[in-house]
Amino acid sequence: MSTQQGSGPAGNGLFRTKDVEQSIRDTEDPEFALRKSLSALDLTVFGVGVIIGTGIFVLTGVVARQTAGPATAIAFVVAGIVCGLAALCYAEFASTVPVAGSAYTFSYASLGELPAWIIGWDLVLELALGCAVVAVGWSGYVRSLLGNAGASLPDFLSGTQNGKFGFDLLAFLLVLALTCVLVVGVKLSSRVTSVIVGVKVTVVLLVIVVGAFFVNAANYRPFIPPSEATSGGGGLRAPLIQLMAGYTPTNFGILGIFTAAAVVFFAFIGFDIVATAAEETVNPQRDVPRGILGSLFICTVLYVAVSLVVTGMQHYSELTVDAPLADAFKSVGHPFWAGLISFGAAVGLTSVCMILLLGQTRVFFAMSRDGLLPRTFSHVHHRFGTPYRSTVLLGVIVAIVAGFTSIEELAELVNIGTLFAFVVVAVGVIILRNRRPDLPRSFRTPLVPYLPIASVLASLWLMLNLPAETWLRFGIWMAVGVVVYVVYGRAHSRLGLSR
Repeated sequence: MSTQQGSGPAGNGLFRTKDVEQSIRDTEDPEFALRKSLSALDLTVFGVGVIIGTGIFVLTGVVARQTAGPATAIAFVVAGIVCGLAALCYAEFASTVPVAGSAYTFSYASLGELPAWIIGWDLVLELALGCAVVAVGWSGYVRSLLGNAGASLPDFLSGTQNGKFGFDLLAFLLVLALTCVLVVGVKLSSRVTSVIVGVKVTVVLLVIVVGAFFVNAANYRPFIPPSEATSGGGGLRAPLIQLMAGYTPTNFGILGIFTAAAVVFFAFIGFDIVATAAEETVNPQRDVPRGILGSLFICTVLYVAVSLVVTGMQHYSELTVDAPLADAFKSVGHPFWAGLISFGAAVGLTSVCMILLLGQTRVFFAMSRDGLLPRTFSHVHHRFGTPYRSTVLLGVIVAIVAGFTSIEELAELVNIGTLFAFVVVAVGVIILRNRRPDLPRSFRTPLVPYLPIASVLASLWLMLNLPAETWLRFGIWMAVGVVVYVVYGRAHSRLGLSR
């Protein structure tokens, strides 16, 4: 096996890198090879499918009412730019190293084995929690629709609420059903996702088109409300930057837009999932960059348009937090559209959940194929061509987490995990450009190293605005990951055994 020695000491091998050529050769082993069946359209649908979810249906109202007012549209643009900087870095890596695993695989080729393990461990947590959180959110929308129809589930099957323990049967069943779809094949998954994405994009467009007729220009004044100081919380609930430098984020005003951007960043999480499907793409060098950048651009435009319409229909101070889009239509006397939006939200979250689970299983598969996790989980199904063992294992675990756990606070770990991956990928682009300038790159990130550096700084700024306790939990998970690597991964690494 061809390798390149990293910057670490020659004896410990913690920073040994797996060269790009070997990563690509590993995908050609029939026993561990994923089936190639996806196109640029499939990838764009995946991206739109995972990005458009709770963000557009919920966060718009939360941020407009509490943080930015009508200027929420600008906050979406700012968050979109941060993601765009990262997307350009992902696009170069995905076209150069078209292998399952996304940021994990990219890190292995540029930073070394230990950093790759850390980012892989991070992604497993990020995507598992993300899938569980979305499943619980989907369950809430479905229970609401059932209530409108005069039906309901017993309290003990409706999840943990208000400190009262329960089992969320709907969330549990959703994850299990999506696990079965993913086992059968990624092409089937893309077809199911296409239908779901078609429904929810149609609903979003209806919000924009129909809602535009009810916009009152007076609701836009002031477009950027006057700045208000915030307490920022206390203790570990305070943003890390407040504890480090005494800076307290503000609501409204110019700085409030950037505070809002740190919140609406949740709405963009998922475009990087497209990179995890690179190995299953027919022409990854061309189609993966198109899928990443195309889905991000489409969703940014939709987010900005929806936020402008909703804050124009109802004054930002009167928007609701739970269902701002639906309630905005109720405020202008159109409950039919409100019900349609609730239906679209429930349908839309299904695709978000499935694609997050897809991304998690591909990262787990890649780590297993490299020997850092048990190799049994990297075997693919002889008929379906999918990593069925890792899919079933992770699907059952996520289903149990979604069924038994109320994880509102843990959702912040999804955010910090994604931003951490953005930082690693941006740094990796710079390093691989220096180490392997000879590699064929069908897509090249512009303005290297300046654009990747800007991506790192922008991601770090958003990370610093997260609560200190989120950093603490993230640090604990990373520490556990290092222990697992030392105890198992390092000794079973295929790269290490080949030396």
